[in-house]
Amino acid sequence: MRLVDYLDKGASLGTGAPCLTMDGKDLSYGEVQRLSYRIARGLANSGVVPGEKVAILSGNDPVAFACVFGISRAGAVWCPINPRNEAAENQFIIDAFDCSVLLFHSGFAPMVEKLRPDLPKLRKLVCLDTEMSFAPSFERWLADVEGQPFQRDPVDDLAMIPGTGGTTGKPKGVMLSGRNIETMTALTLMGYPFKGRPTYLAFAPLTHAAGVLCFPIMTLGGRVVIMHHPDIGEFLDLIARYRVTHTFLPPTVIYMLLDHPKLESADLSSLQCFWYGAAPISVARLTEALEKIGPMAQLFGQTEAPMMISMMPPEDHYNPDGSIATGRLSSAGRVGPLVQVGIMDGDGNLMPTGERGEIVVRGSLVMDGYYKNAEATAEASLHGWHHSGDIGYLDADNFLYIVDRAKDMIITGGFNVYSVEVENALQAHESIQDCAVIGLPDERWGERVVAVVQPRAGRTVDVAAVSAFVKQRVGSVKTPKQVEVWNDLPRSKVGKVLKSEIRARLLTSRET
Repeated sequence: MRLVDYLDKGASLGTGAPCLTMDGKDLSYGEVQRLSYRIARGLANSGVVPGEKVAILSGNDPVAFACVFGISRAGAVWCPINPRNEAAENQFIIDAFDCSVLLFHSGFAPMVEKLRPDLPKLRKLVCLDTEMSFAPSFERWLADVEGQPFQRDPVDDLAMIPGTGGTTGKPKGVMLSGRNIETMTALTLMGYPFKGRPTYLAFAPLTHAAGVLCFPIMTLGGRVVIMHHPDIGEFLDLIARYRVTHTFLPPTVIYMLLDHPKLESADLSSLQCFWYGAAPISVARLTEALEKIGPMAQLFGQTEAPMMISMMPPEDHYNPDGSIATGRLSSAGRVGPLVQVGIMDGDGNLMPTGERGEIVVRGSLVMDGYYKNAEATAEASLHGWHHSGDIGYLDADNFLYIVDRAKDMIITGGFNVYSVEVENALQAHESIQDCAVIGLPDERWGERVVAVVQPRAGRTVDVAAVSAFVKQRVGSVKTPKQVEVWNDLPRSKVGKVLKSEIRARLLTSRET
C-alpha cells in the first residue's frame, strides 16, 4: 500500500462521503481524490520525478493534508515538518533530506523567505493559501491543471521521511516504507474497536501521530475532522457535533482535559476509542480518565517503529468483572501480533520474562534506516534488533512495561532508580498536575533524586507532605531528596518534558 492507496480505498466506498472536515466545511472523498490528481500533475509539471522529496510546512489544514496524497500519487516522498520547529531546524531538515519542493502555509512565509538563500536544493516553493512575491499561490500553481486520474510508480517503497523528535542533537531522517505504514495500519485495525464508518478528531499536529492515524480511518471510508488550533472546549464540542468515534491526545493534554470545566457536561457517548500515547501517563490520572471519559486506548511506538509496538485497547483496561485493572494501567499494553519485542542486556543477550533491560523490536513495523546516516542506522540496529532506548520488561501475559529511558536512569547510593516509577507516585498526589524526576550530582550519593513538580490549577504544593506521600509508595531510596515547584515544565515541540533543560536549569541555579 502506498499512502495514496488509503485515500483511494476510502473513495471506493463512496466518493460523496465526507473525508476531511474543518471549520464546518467538508471535502468529500471524491474532491480530495481529484485534488490529489491535480497536485500530482502539478508536481510532475514542476519537474518532480518519482523518488524526489517534497516537504510540507503547515499547521493542521485539509489542503495541506491532501497534498500528502498528491505527493504519493506523483511517486514522490513526503517529508512532514513540525510547524513548531525553529527556523534553523527546518533549514537543516529541508536540506539534509534533499527536498526539492516546499509547500507551505502563509503563516510561515517570513521564515521561508529568510531560509531560501540557505536552501540551494529547493527548486520550487508554493504557498498553500495566498500569493507571495517569491512563491506562487497553490491556486495559481494548479490553475491550468486538470483533475483527471494521474499516477506515477515510485522508484522504491520509501513513503515518508519524518525527523526524529529528539531533545538533543540534530534530527535524523527516519525512512518509513509503505510496508511500515501498512503494518501500522493493519495493527490499528486489528487491535482497536471500529464499528461502522469512523469519525476521527485530529487535535494534535497531523505531522505526527495524529496524521498517520488518519490512514486506517480512511480505509474504512471514515471522516477526519481537523482542528486548526488546539482548544479543549472546542475539542469537546466537536466530539458531540460530529459524533466522533476515535481521537488521540498525549497525556499532558489529557490532564488539561480532565481539569476542564466543560468535561462534566460533555456528550462523549459516541466515543469508541480514545487513544493516548507519546509519553508516560500517570496511573492515577488514567484511572480518572476511565471514569470520566470511558474508552481509553493506549498505543506505544516510536518514529522508527510507528505507533503500534504494543497496544492496549479499551477492554484491556478492565478486569472480567468490569472493575478497572489498576495493576495493568502502568503497562504499555500487549506486544502487537505483527511485532517481535525482546528485552536485551548490554551484551546483546535477550533477557527472560520479568527481567529489565533495553526494549528491542524487529519486524515489518521497523524503519528501513536513517536517511543518509549509515552509522546511526548500524547503532540502532545492533544485534539484528531495533534499539528503542527505553528500559522495560515483559510480564508472563506479554504486557510490556516501560520503566525509563536508558539515559534517565538514576544511580543513587548504588541503587538503580527509574524516574518513571517516582513520577507515577508523584502524579498520584491530588495537588500535582505534572512532574519530572532527574538525577543530579551528589557528593554523598553519587546522584540524588530530584523532582520538579507543576501544581494543578488552584492547588498549592506542600513539599514536605509530597515527600511523605511518595516515600509511603516507593520507599526512602526512591523518594526525591529535593523537590522544586515550577508553574510549568519546559516541553519539546511534541509536548514531551525536556529533562535536559530542567537539569541544566537546576545545575545553573546551584552554581549561582
